[in-house]
Amino acid sequence: MKKSLLAITLLFLCIFSATAQNDTLPAFVRDSIDTYVQKALADWKIPGVSVAIVKNGKVVFIKGYGVVEKGSTEKVDENTLFMIGSNSKAFTATAVAMLDAEKKLSLDDKVQKWLPWFNLYDPWVAKEANLRDLLCHRLGFETFQGDFMYFDSDLSKEEVFAKFAKVKPAHSFRSTWGYTNAAFGVAGEVVAKASGSTWADYITKNIFLPLGMNRTRALSVDITSATNRASAHTVQNGELKKIAYGNIDNIAPAGSISSSASDLTHWVMAQLNNGKYEDKQVIPASAINQTRLPHSILGNGGTLYNKGHFALYGLGWFLEEYSGRKIVSHTGGVNGFVTSVTLIPEEKTGIIVLTNTDHNSFYEALKWEIMDAYLGNQYRNYSKAYLGFSNNQEKSEANWEKKKRDTIALNPAPSLPLTSFAGNYVHDIYGKMTIQLENGKLIMRFEHHKGRYGTLEPLGANRFLCTFSDPLYGVKVFPFAIENGKVAAVTVTVADFVENTPYEFKKVK
Repeated sequence: MKKSLLAITLLFLCIFSATAQNDTLPAFVRDSIDTYVQKALADWKIPGVSVAIVKNGKVVFIKGYGVVEKGSTEKVDENTLFMIGSNSKAFTATAVAMLDAEKKLSLDDKVQKWLPWFNLYDPWVAKEANLRDLLCHRLGFETFQGDFMYFDSDLSKEEVFAKFAKVKPAHSFRSTWGYTNAAFGVAGEVVAKASGSTWADYITKNIFLPLGMNRTRALSVDITSATNRASAHTVQNGELKKIAYGNIDNIAPAGSISSSASDLTHWVMAQLNNGKYEDKQVIPASAINQTRLPHSILGNGGTLYNKGHFALYGLGWFLEEYSGRKIVSHTGGVNGFVTSVTLIPEEKTGIIVLTNTDHNSFYEALKWEIMDAYLGNQYRNYSKAYLGFSNNQEKSEANWEKKKRDTIALNPAPSLPLTSFAGNYVHDIYGKMTIQLENGKLIMRFEHHKGRYGTLEPLGANRFLCTFSDPLYGVKVFPFAIENGKVAAVTVTVADFVENTPYEFKKVK
């Protein structure tokens, strides 16, 4: 009788505890998030999503939705690995800040103190640049400048750094914020030099394992052999397609980490508790503070509906004010994945959203929805609003491409025979590119992006429409320069997701 009474009492306490915890969730999270996410999977053509919320040191919500791969029956769960892209940057910046806290280096050290070989287009800038400059994107480069060369190429990291040294920045030193992935690759080399181990080994030993992030992998090559991993996808012409994982270990500290919602809750808990996890000081509090110190000015911040008063960048983190709170966040986009990690330190709240297609804004929409719910702001349905913008953009792009293909269908004559455009080309920094006539069409191939090619179709005169075999690089118009009746050069551009800066390849043969 006493055992039965005790069992009933314990059952009641468990139910009461679960109900009490459930009652602490905002109505959106408690009642609507499942419907919201499931609708988004269809609307945005996302195979799978993993979401987690941390509040007051506890995981109050964690769940997987959809499948790991298009056509698969394997469900996404809280342990499914996703590539987190540039959310890796906060780990790299934290590693440098940890070494600063341990007096193994100073964030104010010149880069050349640790890497004498480090160079930039302007030797004076290379001499003056310090570790903070690497981690806050103020070297003077345009956002994504050089990334076409670096990402998913066959370049070694040494070759990346050699080419990085030759790229002429679009702006002067420390004058303009410009997102610079290669700089984080350099920062990873500083971590290696100061710690005596590789960047991957350092963050694994000093961050992942002490935080219990046992499934998290530092290098992109590692996800290919991992269990319970999401596949990479994109959307091309309205169709969801599986694509290959990004090969980005030549610039790993900028975006190569793979993790799960569950593992990332440990990272978020430490971030929200001054570096402590399960009562152990894994990350020095001073390192946490250093990464959140504003270094670069971005703008005013805010969203479609609610005002913000500043948007800044620290070391590996975006910083902004929203609804009277400081928001610390980052996003990550890499071949087939877009993700977000958001901290509201004053509210002891963290939000993680992982998706396995690079063609959606839902990873940001859901973040704002959850944040608004916790901050008492009005429900806005960001997913619907963002989807409207996305659909309008897709229609605009489809109309643009249709007009170009309608022009191609008219068989406009190029200014010279197609054979005149074939040959060998070179870019001073990238290297070689070839154009060959194959089955009546011009095919463009790049030295460092083997297996990928672009098909060139005449638009008339000296302009061609280039359709890349890899949808990541987009569809672009390439103008050729004609001098003295001969092809002299071609200007190559790729999708903005990769890089905005044009490349001029000169014809050499």
